[in-house]
Amino acid sequence: MNILRTTFAALGCALLLAGCGMEGGSPRAGFTAALPPPPPLAAPRNGAIYQSADGYAALHEGNRARRVGDLVTVVLVESIDTSKDTSANTGRNGSVALTPPSAGPLNFLDPDALNAASQSSFNGTGSASQRSTLNGAIAVTIAEVRPNRTALVVGERHMRLSQGDEWVQFSGILRLADIDSANRVVSTRIADAQIIYGGQGAIQQASRPGWLGRFFNMISPF
Repeated sequence: MNILRTTFAALGCALLLAGCGMEGGSPRAGFTAALPPPPPLAAPRNGAIYQSADGYAALHEGNRARRVGDLVTVVLVESIDTSKDTSANTGRNGSVALTPPSAGPLNFLDPDALNAASQSSFNGTGSASQRSTLNGAIAVTIAEVRPNRTALVVGERHMRLSQGDEWVQFSGILRLADIDSANRVVSTRIADAQIIYGGQGAIQQASRPGWLGRFFNMISPF
């Protein structure tokens, strides 16, 4: 009975640890909490030709996004390549030689037995490389316009496919001057960008090891 209890306890711990180690299980909650509320309803028309409630854009601005609630298309062109090589080489030699006296009570010592030498060396090399690429586009909403003509944008996109769900979440700070006439801006010109791409389903599950393998990888000392 004690063996069965121990076995079930170990399996329960494995399931708990595996559940806690799930990656990409769901989108980050509250990611779009910074989105502004919907704009208020337009005021009733008063018969004048100029209606301020319809918005006003100067000739040099056109229809570019510049206000809270406007939409901006972020073109994702993320590409990062990293590599690192290290090497180390050390060496150390030491020796001690003692010559006993030829006369006296210590003349029986062997000179060769009193000589000592030591030598140590170390050679080490290491290398690492990584490449990440993300291409696409996502529409975001201006959540805040700051006095220095920068804006906080937030947006996400959820896709339910036949083999699972995928989502993209994006937030960052851009300059309003970087938005082109088509209300687009490349992601490399956005500061403090947070890009989250994840998914769940059959494809994501097949590309990851099982829960038992992940459990033994966590506790393995090798």
